[in-house]
Amino acid sequence: MPVIALTPLAWTALRMGAMVAVAAYASRRASQPKDIEHEHTLDGLPDGIAGHSHRAEAERGVHGSAKLRRVMRVPGGPKVEVEFSGLGRLRLRRAG
Repeated sequence: MPVIALTPLAWTALRMGAMVAVAAYASRRASQPKDIEHEHTLDGLPDGIAGHSHRAEAERGVHGSAKLRRVMRVPGGPKVEVEFSGLGRLRLRRAG
């Protein structure tokens, strides 16, 4: 049974090709207009990951936020800033 051995350079090229394909697909999809209030909320998050928990009478909850930024250099091209920001909630409560 033949085994295809790829060099580390080939694996890196495959990963970069997959990233480019996903980026091209995402840029071509038709999107809804952005909600300005949500954009301002996400822009106002502090850098890093934060979370806090609270306990109400009948439920427990954890609220979290994250904002991570990275600057990537495209070989032979400009620098690209990638930003991930999001808010989240995990809520547990009794169902009965």
